[in-house]
Amino acid sequence: MRIALARRGYSSTGGAEAYLSRLVQGLVDNGEEVRLYSSDKWPVRAWPYGKVCYIPGDTPLRFARALHAQKRDFDCLLSLERVLRCDVYRAGDGVHASWLRRRKKFEPAWKAWFRSLNSKHMEILRLERSAFDPYRTALVIANSQMVLEEILKYYDFPRERILLIPNGFQPQPASSRDRMRIRNQYGLSSKETVVLFAGTGWKRKGLRFAVQAIYALKGQAKLLVVGQGPSKKYALPHTIFAGPTSCIAPFYAAADIFLLPTIYDPSSNACLEALASGLPVITTFSNGFSELLENEELGNAVEVGDVGSLTAALERWLPQEKRTAGRYMRIETAATFSVEKNVRRTLDAIRIAVSLQIWTSSFTSPE
Repeated sequence: MRIALARRGYSSTGGAEAYLSRLVQGLVDNGEEVRLYSSDKWPVRAWPYGKVCYIPGDTPLRFARALHAQKRDFDCLLSLERVLRCDVYRAGDGVHASWLRRRKKFEPAWKAWFRSLNSKHMEILRLERSAFDPYRTALVIANSQMVLEEILKYYDFPRERILLIPNGFQPQPASSRDRMRIRNQYGLSSKETVVLFAGTGWKRKGLRFAVQAIYALKGQAKLLVVGQGPSKKYALPHTIFAGPTSCIAPFYAAADIFLLPTIYDPSSNACLEALASGLPVITTFSNGFSELLENEELGNAVEVGDVGSLTAALERWLPQEKRTAGRYMRIETAATFSVEKNVRRTLDAIRIAVSLQIWTSSFTSPE
């Protein structure tokens, strides 16, 4: 089968790019022919899978229009972006309408009002309406039940054409040497409790709540922040900023607890990777990943912005024996979310979408 994929930009540390690379490797191994539509140049090492078609994409709408104008000489278009038309849309970025509603709780009313008039957000919402239009998209993939329910809440898309396919991940090996190397690099002793926060977009991921909760522990733990952002804005005692990295595994090895008090996350890959490293995960109910935390040995979920509950959750995991007790359960739970399973189910989704034949005319039919 000839499968086209759409991803507007490229980031060497991007979660969507990592997901796409793993997916495409699986598709190629299965004998499928793949092609990528992108606005940014992908390094050869990041895309050794075949043809890359570069199209204009300085804005999401311009990318969507350029993609819409391409000749349809493939069997299926799987898009990771909100576009005007596709066979399969993977809603890995969640529902923008829901994100805008959630963030309003944590900013002044005037700022939310101005955002509602912002052309960028209006453009994204317009594209989102197209992506969740049953006459323009054959099938939608949601990576969490939370996102699935948001699609049904905000858009009139048939439930039977939404598939729930959780993220898959590839374990990254790390060792005790990595643990001590990272700790030594950032002045952390072997006896200190290290809480890891990883990601970009610190406002959305709730770094301010993480910093406040760590500060409330009064030196019982240190927060190690990995990712790009305005560190001076979040600087408080007991917080260390490591900057961005292209290899996160050693930081999981160096940590004792993983903390992501996000305002909105469809289903955090970082949480899944942390769980696979044996770390208890503390996050919020606004993270689709929280659906995995039914067993208290895996971690905790709290309401967004509840610093008191975050602090209490951290205190619960401070004793080393408590963290050690559920380590293998966490590793085994994460292992069930394999790349192979994700690829297999995604390929099934592609076949279903093609069989639906939503596109009865050419790819370039007018809007």
